[in-house]
Amino acid sequence: MRGRLKKRRKAKVFWTGRSQAVRLPKEFRFDTDEVDVHREGDSVVLEPADGWPEGYVASFAGAPDDFERPPQGRLDEREKLK
Repeated sequence: MRGRLKKRRKAKVFWTGRSQAVRLPKEFRFDTDEVDVHREGDSVVLEPADGWPEGYVASFAGAPDDFERPPQGRLDEREKLK
């Protein structure tokens, strides 16, 4: 029994600043601004990122007016980019 063949195309890998990017062929484009990335063996898999669960943001509507954001900690000093 033969497995189902997967559609494959070559894609261009390039650098943008210090990040590596891939130019996806038209038929592989995402209809989203973010994707989740993970590895499966030697492969890198891109999947549409899950948004917030339905009602999550609305659940904060009842927060008291005096709600204070917890301390966020200190940012370490960093060398400026050139």
